[in-house]
Amino acid sequence: MRIHGPAGLATSRLRSASGLLWPAAILGFLLLVSPGQAQKKQKVWESGAYSFSDELGGFRIRGVSGKGTRADPIVIDEEFSSATPVTLTIRTIKPIQPFDSTGDYASGIIYMRINALNSSGHAWVEFQFELQEILDQPSVFGDGLSFDQRNKTPENIGSSNFATFDRNFEPYDRLLFTKGKVDPLETAEFEFLITDYTPRWTFYLMQDPRIPSS
Repeated sequence: MRIHGPAGLATSRLRSASGLLWPAAILGFLLLVSPGQAQKKQKVWESGAYSFSDELGGFRIRGVSGKGTRADPIVIDEEFSSATPVTLTIRTIKPIQPFDSTGDYASGIIYMRINALNSSGHAWVEFQFELQEILDQPSVFGDGLSFDQRNKTPENIGSSNFATFDRNFEPYDRLLFTKGKVDPLETAEFEFLITDYTPRWTFYLMQDPRIPSS
């Protein structure tokens, strides 16, 4: 086919246009990415057979250690900037092997210790934990997830700042600590056992520091 006009004109125009379009496209992509998104990467803490994340916001994880066994519990250091409910995301990162006692596998038995720093500016008079297999949905008996529900006289639940606790099952899995106080800038320690007899890859622990109602 014969092309009218100076040879190579269309090709040169195409190359020129391409040279202009590529920088413009890259610039447009960079403008879509916020500075915070480009610079900040979500911190995920791994310990034992699980990972722990504060990705849902409202509090900050300062450190995680341990394997989740009775002798070496998972210890999570947290800081609360307000007295509002927050949710810890827990994920399985190792193979599931029910009733394993080494801590090298997700066994469905997790000994936990939460060290909660009160940076809210308000004294806490109660503190509640709630387990959820599906985010924002109550845990039910059939999911196998609980604060050691089968044990009627638990010996693995306690707090440095609260004298009593109460477990509430069906349709929730809740653990409420009462008769105590956590002053601003004070750290409270909470110990408990999580059992999950049908282990899931992801579940959630809601934490609710409570202040006086009046």
